[in-house]
Amino acid sequence: MRKVIVMQCQQEISSFNPMQSGFENFHIARGEAILLHRGLNTEIGGALSVLEARDDITVVPTIAATSDSAGPLGPEGWRQLSDVLLSDVLPALQDAEAVYVSLHGAMAATSEMDPEGFLLGEIRRVAGPDKPIVISLDLHGILTEKMLHQVNGVTVYHTYPHVDFAETGVRAARLLLDILDGKVRPVLARVVIPALVRGDELITRTGVYGELIRDCQRLERDGTALAAGILIGNPFTDVPELCSQVIVQTDADPDRACAEAERLAAAFWQDRRRMQGKLIPLDQAIATARTLAGPVIFTDAADATSSGASGDSNAILRALRDARYDRPVLAQIVDPQAAAAAHAAGVGAEIEVSLGGACDPRRFTPMPVRARVRLLGDGSARLETMKTPLFAGPTAVLEFANFTVVTMSRAVSLFDRAMYFANGCNPRDYDLIVVKSPHTEAHMFDDWAERNFNIDAPGATSANIRSLGHSNCARPMFPLDQDLDWSPTSVLFEFGS
Repeated sequence: MRKVIVMQCQQEISSFNPMQSGFENFHIARGEAILLHRGLNTEIGGALSVLEARDDITVVPTIAATSDSAGPLGPEGWRQLSDVLLSDVLPALQDAEAVYVSLHGAMAATSEMDPEGFLLGEIRRVAGPDKPIVISLDLHGILTEKMLHQVNGVTVYHTYPHVDFAETGVRAARLLLDILDGKVRPVLARVVIPALVRGDELITRTGVYGELIRDCQRLERDGTALAAGILIGNPFTDVPELCSQVIVQTDADPDRACAEAERLAAAFWQDRRRMQGKLIPLDQAIATARTLAGPVIFTDAADATSSGASGDSNAILRALRDARYDRPVLAQIVDPQAAAAAHAAGVGAEIEVSLGGACDPRRFTPMPVRARVRLLGDGSARLETMKTPLFAGPTAVLEFANFTVVTMSRAVSLFDRAMYFANGCNPRDYDLIVVKSPHTEAHMFDDWAERNFNIDAPGATSANIRSLGHSNCARPMFPLDQDLDWSPTSVLFEFGS
């Protein structure tokens, strides 16, 4: 029996969120608890379906650390997290023959700009040169040179909004086993593209980015590549190697890997201007919404908690109230003080609280309201797609005038309807729904809404990338720098060479 280690470390951050995250942000699962991913649409769930189908493989579940998106991890939090991860994984390497690591790729700590690279470096140091390591990444991940020097293979999501979590794990596990069995000798070509992108053209079902991803999938299906992907990074994780990049991994065919990677990168660069966010001013969106039968969606991508924002923006609520928009509005906000006041008062009580600005007061001024407490909850829910848990802390549904606001104690991913449903709110019952995510799966909102407005609002994850104030990423970088003359050049990576 050959032992294969399975581990996970995932967090996506925004460097522009003023609130640092800590070790307490992470949910830690150890040992057999990781096997609860069986049958789930998660990377580990997909990998387990492949590894456990082999009667000569024993899975060694070590540790999984996952966090909702947040601000950068503070130094003490990073020390605790890295110590816990490595203390569980490193001793298991002695008897193992291969390692699968499920990563996001867009972590950053204030004391370590490349956490994933550090972890992989420590694993490789103890594992030695002969044990294959394969990783999977979110397409918003930042695949660094240090990471590439440690691994034998990489698989990347092919969908946005993301639905192929398990399939990415399946692809990673199959690649790992092929390497372990000696069937392939991977070589990887990487092209770094000096561009940050955001916007509707990144929706893989309909956008130009999706056309390029389908070409990556074709390379995998026809056998040209062992793995291919286009990572667009997380524009809000301001680290030195933030970029977009193409990776193509072939079986001992470096020339083909380089040619395909450079071809895809050239096509991506040509469409870089199309792949920018198209935002509508808030006052214009409100004026237009008044003229529509509805329902309408106001997308608050600037405060996208799934991308690392604080979730406490009240910019849309304030503008709707000031404009005297009088149709039923449903929104969400992170405000632990307001949630605590509601729990202290009880259901049915009238309370005077401030909403917004609890986490990012530089951007958002608290908005006083007199609200009725309609419902109280513990903040537990499950994501619609992945079925993995959310823990938003004490929550309250507050009603004032024509507004219904699900108020949470901590930020969780809001790229679906889970927190609305868990708190007794059906978005279809309202005329205007605020969604704190740049995109969601079409059936969740877009398929039944009359129009979706991508609002130009302040926030730590604004699609107006030039407004954020990057200071660490390499320059020049589009759109931070407009006039760039660039052509693709690939770099080869082959572990052990």
